[in-house]
Amino acid sequence: MSRTPAHRSRVVVIGAGIVGASLADELTARGWTEVTVLEQGPLPAPGGSTSHAPGLVFRTGPSKTMTEFAVYTAEKFGALDVDGLPCFHPVGGLEVATTEARWADLHRKAGLAASWGVHGELLTPRRCKQLWPMLDETRLYGGFHTPDDGLARAVLACRAQIARAESRGARFLERHTVTGIEQADGRVTGVVTDRGTFPADHVVSAAGFWGPVIGAMAGVDVPLLPLAHQYATTDPLPQLAGPRGEVLSPGEAGRPGAEESLPILRFQDRDLYFREHLDAAGRRLGIGSYAHRPMPVDPFTVPAYDDAPTMPSSLPFTPDDFAPSWQDSVGLLPALADSRVAEGFNGVFSFTPDGMPVLGESRELRGFWLAEAVWVTHSAGVAKAVAEWMTDGRPATDLHECDLYRFEDAQRSPAYLADRGAQSFIEVYDVIHPLQPMDRPRPLRTSPFYPRQQELGAYFLEGGGWERPHWYEANAPLAEGLELPARDAWSARYWSPIAAAEAKATRERVALYDMTPLRRLEVTGPGALAFLQHMTSNNLAKKPGAVTYTLLLDEAGGIRSDLTVARLAPDRFQVGANSGSDLDWLLRHAPAEGVQVRDITPGTCCIGVWGPLARDLVQPLTRDDFSHRAFGYFRARHTHLGHVPVTAMRLSYVGELGWELYTTADLGLRLWDTLWAAGRRHGVIAAGRSAFNSLRLEKGYRAWGHDMTTEHNPYEAGVGFAVRPDKGDFLGRDALAGIGEDTVSRRLTCLTLDDPSAVVLGKEPVHSPTLDSVRAGGAPISAPAGYVTSAAYGYTLGRGIAYAWLPAAVSVPGTAVHIEYFGEKIPATVAREPLFDPQMERIRR
Repeated sequence: MSRTPAHRSRVVVIGAGIVGASLADELTARGWTEVTVLEQGPLPAPGGSTSHAPGLVFRTGPSKTMTEFAVYTAEKFGALDVDGLPCFHPVGGLEVATTEARWADLHRKAGLAASWGVHGELLTPRRCKQLWPMLDETRLYGGFHTPDDGLARAVLACRAQIARAESRGARFLERHTVTGIEQADGRVTGVVTDRGTFPADHVVSAAGFWGPVIGAMAGVDVPLLPLAHQYATTDPLPQLAGPRGEVLSPGEAGRPGAEESLPILRFQDRDLYFREHLDAAGRRLGIGSYAHRPMPVDPFTVPAYDDAPTMPSSLPFTPDDFAPSWQDSVGLLPALADSRVAEGFNGVFSFTPDGMPVLGESRELRGFWLAEAVWVTHSAGVAKAVAEWMTDGRPATDLHECDLYRFEDAQRSPAYLADRGAQSFIEVYDVIHPLQPMDRPRPLRTSPFYPRQQELGAYFLEGGGWERPHWYEANAPLAEGLELPARDAWSARYWSPIAAAEAKATRERVALYDMTPLRRLEVTGPGALAFLQHMTSNNLAKKPGAVTYTLLLDEAGGIRSDLTVARLAPDRFQVGANSGSDLDWLLRHAPAEGVQVRDITPGTCCIGVWGPLARDLVQPLTRDDFSHRAFGYFRARHTHLGHVPVTAMRLSYVGELGWELYTTADLGLRLWDTLWAAGRRHGVIAAGRSAFNSLRLEKGYRAWGHDMTTEHNPYEAGVGFAVRPDKGDFLGRDALAGIGEDTVSRRLTCLTLDDPSAVVLGKEPVHSPTLDSVRAGGAPISAPAGYVTSAAYGYTLGRGIAYAWLPAAVSVPGTAVHIEYFGEKIPATVAREPLFDPQMERIRR
């Protein structure tokens, strides 16, 4: 099939809501003008989620990516207007705390805002009442005010962007119901509607909660669950005064200059938000609630626009579900006691298992893109990223949290989507700890060692569906007598002093770590070496038995992932990867013949045996020589330990002597028992991920997705040693030309906390007094220098460790900085890395 030049690509976008309209605008602005947007309902309010959305744009959250999306959305819509009416009204946002836990969380939220460059301020109860006079300030601990947040007028923003896209050549066709997706040779070729077929080189599903319906037509799974969310409006309230103190009577709301004036109010302790409405009736309050039971909706049964009582996304209001929320509203805003709910509806919108959007091109059907599970808050930002992805081949913003292939197969079942989607709804306004796992369904994925881990009292957290031990209660006696600093309630959650004992035992004796959740890929075939050489940054042309740390880079030199690649035979490689997105990336680029890439994770397992006595434990179990001379660092071999065939790799992510031992899942329990029995004389323990994280930070090992992403190049991230430009051409090589560790303007930097009792967890802002003094004549000195990526207490070192992105001028050993932790300034110092065993003597003995 002949390919159309990129700038002449025919694009069909399904859905003319806020995402589809924004995407058409972004694509046409980049020169892709052959864009057709199909909508089943009437324009500009076709009856999807956009048509009823309250339009809240709160930018601050734990995800840097989502914050950037929201910032762009506010900025873009703020520059748009329709007939003189702006598409974004920056009334600001106010979150209030009525509990100590929420007040502490707002301090954390203020830190996140600073990290991501969002202006915000913590307020006293009195100041909160000044911004929102109806508040009962006696109930408040305080509030968090973000003055640049506000209200997006979603339908107006659609109109403005439709007009701009049409002026560049796009067309928007209403009343076109999609009935099929045409395809040939693994590529999309067109969209079938009830009013004709539209040829296409690219099709984007921006159908909102109808996404699974469109996906089913294309044979592409769309992992989202539509749920209904309650929204009610009150009668006009005399207490709602305008910006100059006036109270509008019915009919005056449309006069020039009349506008909403109150900040968006979030009462997250009761899962509520409030916004002002200004209409012909006067000033009213809109109240949104997440406090009710989850109300899932089957997208395949949602009626068409003309068959819906109001609109497809607006379901009948259920007053009984809202009754508790009304009482909570009156408790916070006593003036509501004299009012009532005038009208309400249950509005449908999309949730995913992790609450993030689903973005990207299908690998199974090339040219078919998803831009789904996107709220108005992030709509323009998402559209910009997808447009960049389509036109430039990569988005400027790291999207690994939103990638279509981030979910495991076990996370895509309808039952899983129902459980996790409902949980995402329940937790929208909850205080969520970074380590907090979902409740259901658990356990889902377990390693073969799970029975033994239960016997040892493992405390499990969850990731990627896997049950992951974080510590073992059996090791509690080892923690007795250890001198550890007291922890605050936040850092003590999902932590135990047992982790310190497990780290100590790893440094002094030997420990077993369950590494089964580490993704394992197998790349085979006569073209395997050439393929991996092209895909990765390091030189893999080594003899069988070699293991290499290397990087997956994109075309711009950004770090897509880091890998360990073991050459087990001339045409067979085992790849230690990070996520399903790595598998997807390799499969997309694999040649049609000569290379096979497959995921072997489900059928295999892995134990890390690490510590100074690791060789004493393993050597008696095998006839092969495991001495350093015979089995060096970053080497691999096939052997037997007792009765179990294993692939042993001399690797260590904790900075100690040891091996990663791989076998098939059916023999996993036998391997554990063999190692456990042999290790008893050496004081072996099972150790969890809490100790693991501490040990890896002491050694300075990076965690992809936390410490580095596609937004960073290898030299900035401190992994330039894994780049070998002289090996020949590889993906991303040209983009790195002329870049080195001495030329970068920012660096991933090791910090040690000056106070041995201090702990931080990650994503906190880092301030530099040195940089502030330089900025004094320019940028505000309150702006942070950077932000923390990973952090833990270094039990071997006896102090906290944090890695942070900082300007190169600040990233100089000995430089003093401070980390803002819940509003407190924690002094820290830039340190030379690695902090532990810089000569690599313990690993290479």
